[in-house]
Amino acid sequence: MPVIGSTEAEALHRETELEELIVPEYARRRLAELLRIPLDKLRLDERLPDDVLPESAIEGAKSRYTLIIELAQRDNLTVRQLIGRLGGGRGHRTFTGTPVQVADAIEDWFTRGAADGFNIMPAALPSGLELFVDHVVPILRARGLFRTQYVGQTLRDHYGLQRPTHPVALARTQSPNLEAIA
Repeated sequence: MPVIGSTEAEALHRETELEELIVPEYARRRLAELLRIPLDKLRLDERLPDDVLPESAIEGAKSRYTLIIELAQRDNLTVRQLIGRLGGGRGHRTFTGTPVQVADAIEDWFTRGAADGFNIMPAALPSGLELFVDHVVPILRARGLFRTQYVGQTLRDHYGLQRPTHPVALARTQSPNLEAIA
């Protein structure tokens, strides 16, 4: 999730504005449900309780659960700070900065093998996507990290995959008598 500004200060300001749009009590209730923590034990200006459930006790989104717990513990976040981090990116990686800084972060992850592609989730639509396309994509293209043209007309073409044979055409090759019926 890129939060882009023409300067680092502008990007950080934009990120703060987005975080201020979060309704803390609603987010606290949702976080309590997600983490299976009683609401009264989840205080906005305190860290997560020490007695959170192990991942093995969670049914469903185990990796999301672990990601959130580890983020809160690693960065020593209060519940309010954790909600702020999760609000826009929902726990996904966020990049806040200038177009060059965002491109640098993407390049770093890509060249280190931490990612082989990215799904861009702008914090605000359509402006966030427009900023990314207009300002970050040209930098990635100049670095040879983003295609400048497509090889075909379909996603299947882009991946070099064969088009499947239509079932009727396949049946005709297997039973020549179907030619007379068609």
